[in-house]
Amino acid sequence: MPQISPCNRLAVVLAVCTVSVSTAGFTLQARAEGSPATQKSTSLRHATSPAKPKLDVSGHKRVGEASFYSKKSVGKKMADGTAMKPHGDNAASKTLPLGTTAKVTNMETGKSAVVTIQDRGPHVKGRIVDLSPSTAQKIGIERDEGVAKVEVTPITVPLPDGSVKTGVATPGTKTAKRTSSSRVE
Repeated sequence: MPQISPCNRLAVVLAVCTVSVSTAGFTLQARAEGSPATQKSTSLRHATSPAKPKLDVSGHKRVGEASFYSKKSVGKKMADGTAMKPHGDNAASKTLPLGTTAKVTNMETGKSAVVTIQDRGPHVKGRIVDLSPSTAQKIGIERDEGVAKVEVTPITVPLPDGSVKTGVATPGTKTAKRTSSSRVE
């Protein structure tokens, strides 16, 4: 029987290990990709991932549910870069452009407040606006209720070109250019 040198023996062992590991990895990957659990989780991930809503610059009013910002949001950075203030007039909308000023009216109490859209949300299906705790209380939404049917009526809506459109909460639908001092002319 021929003698195998220690170097050749090591080379053979390494080659066998490499082939075994490569084959095992390929088999595990093929099994994982074809497994029903993987297919289900992949399809669920795509089915539940929300599409990015298109911004609504129409200035039309909308009706839906409003809720409070969660207590965890206080002081955290909002989409416009400022901190969420529980006593401010800040609000979150998925579809109104940041900087939009809107009147929010509780349909049950008739109470209204003016808010500025500074954040994105709410992240609960069916809700159209998240309000700061003080604004929610102003219009009659109590912490124990947490949600109320509201009408959101835009007053001013910033447009992508830098102009501002007046919403249905104000007479007329003029568009005005912003100046460097942020005044509307």
